[in-house]
Amino acid sequence: MVGHLNFILRLTIWFLLTANFSVANIIIGISIALLLPGGRTARQSLKDWLRVLGEIIVAIPQAYIEAFEIILRPHNHEEITMERVKARRTPGLIFLDIFLITFTPKTIVLKYHEEGWYEVHRVQRRKVEGHRSTGAQEKGF
Repeated sequence: MVGHLNFILRLTIWFLLTANFSVANIIIGISIALLLPGGRTARQSLKDWLRVLGEIIVAIPQAYIEAFEIILRPHNHEEITMERVKARRTPGLIFLDIFLITFTPKTIVLKYHEEGWYEVHRVQRRKVEGHRSTGAQEKGF
């Protein structure tokens, strides 16, 4: 089942990149999705995939709310933090985590560190008291 989710993720990324649903492009996309190597052999659980997909569904209304907040109230302060990657994440789940963080208008992943950290840039309405503008924040992400 998880292998099917990886295939669907790869095919979805292909269609997002090409924005072309012609028969030839569908065949090329399926071929590429099947030919890409499987990556690391870490075990993926269906529960992890469903949890991330649920978080993405929740992030859609959150993204609209944040967009309106930015429009109506200026967000003049920026912060760069380091967030820990959840344990035993496969490349597909790491991609979805990065997508989830970047999907909302107030945050974007600047860099993924192989040591298991995301470098996240976020905008805020005002500076948080007692917190440096560039610091490390460990989050049980």
